[in-house]
Amino acid sequence: MGGMPLNDMPWWRWRANVRSALHMISDPVFQREVWLAGQPGYGDVTDAVYRLVEDTWLDNWSAEKYVGTVFRDSQEAALVDVAVLRVLKILHQVGADAPVSAYLEHHAWPEAVRAAREAHVRLASGDGEDPDTPPRSLEILKIYTRTA
Repeated sequence: MGGMPLNDMPWWRWRANVRSALHMISDPVFQREVWLAGQPGYGDVTDAVYRLVEDTWLDNWSAEKYVGTVFRDSQEAALVDVAVLRVLKILHQVGADAPVSAYLEHHAWPEAVRAAREAHVRLASGDGEDPDTPPRSLEILKIYTRTA
């Protein structure tokens, strides 16, 4: 998120959290090497889901509501909506306290990863960043969202 303009979007901190979550959910290599391996510093899949929806309430209404504040346009919002719906459906089926493997082995997980990837690429590109860089730790995200 080093390339993201700090004051480009009014609610850029929320955007940073959504982007971070989508990035982690969209990266199967990260999921195997970090989440499944239990590497500290990145949270788990449930943490990513909550970062995706907690401040924005995307579990209650469309991302379209946030066009101009969190999302740049309706295309970003539509891609985020698809990703959120796919991920939340799995969360509700496996349970919030399920191990990472329950998510990754769920029959619908590959589709959730694909939807998150499409949204992540669109948001990262809109912020002038390479969508293929590895996800940053939660500590880096915390430091980043603390600064103005």
